[in-house]
Amino acid sequence: MRVPSRSPGQPPGPAVSPAAPARRRAPSALPRRTPAPPPDLDAYRAAVADLLVEVGALAGAASTAARQALVDDRLREPAIAAVLDATAQGLVGARETLLLEMARYQPNERSSAADLTALVRIYLLSRIDVMWWRDTATYRTDEQVNASTDLVDLEWLRRRDLLRFRYTEQPATVLGRGLRAVGRRLRPDATPRTAGLMFRRTRREIVALLNDIGREFAAATGPGTPPLWVTSLVRSAEHQHRLRRLGYAAMVPSGHCLGWAVDVEMTWFTRFGARETLAELLLARQRAGEINVVDEGQAWHLCLAPAARKRLRAAYEAEMGV
Repeated sequence: MRVPSRSPGQPPGPAVSPAAPARRRAPSALPRRTPAPPPDLDAYRAAVADLLVEVGALAGAASTAARQALVDDRLREPAIAAVLDATAQGLVGARETLLLEMARYQPNERSSAADLTALVRIYLLSRIDVMWWRDTATYRTDEQVNASTDLVDLEWLRRRDLLRFRYTEQPATVLGRGLRAVGRRLRPDATPRTAGLMFRRTRREIVALLNDIGREFAAATGPGTPPLWVTSLVRSAEHQHRLRRLGYAAMVPSGHCLGWAVDVEMTWFTRFGARETLAELLLARQRAGEINVVDEGQAWHLCLAPAARKRLRAAYEAEMGV
């Protein structure tokens, strides 16, 4: 083998083959981050309940500055901040949104927020929804809702007797609205007083959840009590803003616009002596970690927890024979 020549004055050394690979130092191991524990939802709900008592004591118009300072301070408490900071908006964004909602609040007969205390309750408790589903894409337009393959048409299922709950759709024409008004005058308590579904589409897991609750409610109440009644399902962000312009307490961002939230009628079941039974069924599911529940007065808002998604998807497929 030919040994490469050395230049004059170069000290002798071992011959190195040009093809020999360079020796690299192994990179030092990076420290692993310990994932943050999930927020304590029981502590969050308890802290929100305490805040609502204080907001109620400062409900007068003269207390605007004190109320704002109170909310600004309480949202920084660890139990509340942990949830708000885990949403896509973060703590600062959620705080600014809530203060803006409070500043703009005007009571009206359409809004589920009867007063400022109710507005704060609805907003803060619904942040659990958007924390759970922060990585889910929003249905931005009506067209996206109607075209999504992740959603199923309830009417197709209803005609095959595969639903254990009821709903009504919003009338699409002036004639339809007129007939609805006549029906309400003739039989004012035959159905809940609700505008009905804008979209009769929802996720498969939500169908399974509502069927579960519907069966449980029917078994707990017996004959004579109407089935579970659904008043709202998936909404587009476009429709959510329509509702806001009409005066409804339609929060943004919302679990409805992510496809994971649903509203169920509560007040109408009082006349059947079944409201408290339904309330306890829903709260039991919240305690089990399956749903988030927000009392919005006439209707209660429910959102499916991610931990329950797999079980309910399997239940849907088994029930529908998919």
